[in-house]
Amino acid sequence: MFLRELSLRSFRNYDSLELKFSSNLIFFIGRNAQGKTNILESIFLSCTGRSHRTSRDKELIKRDHDRSLVKTRVEKLRGISEISIYLSSSDKKIVTINGTPAKRMGELMGHLNCVMFSSEDLKIIEEGPVERRRFMDMEISQIKPKYFYFLQQYNRILNHRNYLLKEIQRKPALEKTLPVWNEQLAETGTYITVQRKNFVNSLQNIAREIHKKLSCNTEELSLVYKSSVPFGTGDIREIKENFLKELEQRQADDIQRGITGIGCQRDDMLTAINGADTRIFGSQGQKRTVVLSLKLSELEFMYRETGEYPLLLLDDVMSELDPFRQAMLIEYIGRVQTFITATDLNQLKAVSDLKGQMFHIEAGKAREQAV
Repeated sequence: MFLRELSLRSFRNYDSLELKFSSNLIFFIGRNAQGKTNILESIFLSCTGRSHRTSRDKELIKRDHDRSLVKTRVEKLRGISEISIYLSSSDKKIVTINGTPAKRMGELMGHLNCVMFSSEDLKIIEEGPVERRRFMDMEISQIKPKYFYFLQQYNRILNHRNYLLKEIQRKPALEKTLPVWNEQLAETGTYITVQRKNFVNSLQNIAREIHKKLSCNTEELSLVYKSSVPFGTGDIREIKENFLKELEQRQADDIQRGITGIGCQRDDMLTAINGADTRIFGSQGQKRTVVLSLKLSELEFMYRETGEYPLLLLDDVMSELDPFRQAMLIEYIGRVQTFITATDLNQLKAVSDLKGQMFHIEAGKAREQAV
């Protein structure tokens, strides 16, 4: 997967930007708040249909403008994809792929894949289950558009069920309609649960070996998908039956609280080093190493699933890694097209001797320079 062109119109602090890429390694160098991260954000948007920093598309549009456009041209094993994302302050986002409007956002998934690595990724370890569910959902959706559709459907069903639970408090007769929603929630939730479980198991196998190398064989990393619905043998039919059973057993409590107490929206991914919960017992250095292990394993996971590596987006992270961990990251830079931001080249000593393209970013302008 190789990104050839990126075009921005009224995006963040950019009036207009046209970039052409001919290298596997691209540097964006400049002082803070000049627009380096905005470029990576636009690439991430082209991959997933959303920003990694905000859920409000309006924030992506340049101040005092009504519309914005992000265009990318990517070469893949299956051919060339041209992706355009139109943002409006008053209308819904429009996505076109090779000139054809996408009817659903899921149609974007898989045309351009990426792995983003930034200092904010410590949230995956340090914060609550929401961050870890987002991590799982984003990665699975990029390689399995069907998963993205099921996730959207599940959330719609969940919202309907939660609304009904509150209505039952006023109109108890409505309780007889709950089994219909339980069935739909269990059906879609079972698919999501199975996919998440398989993803975590696959990632675990890759991440364990990577983490051993990063820790010089002193630490063993384990990943576990923690579901609020019992797996049993892992059989799809059994999981669905367990899902329905849990919903029925908790029904009275759900009605009293007005919210669904079990399901995919309650699940988590646990990380542990030598059996100890990383979130509770891990040092800052260990947490950073776990995040790096996860990101590198994502690259390998996507390669094994799709046959080609995704883009790697490194947002001001090299300076936070010691030389040994930088060297591990560099091993992967040779395999994938990598976009790196930094305030100056001194932060990139480990990669500064590698051939690539360099763009100096200042006040929403990009100027290519010799590396």
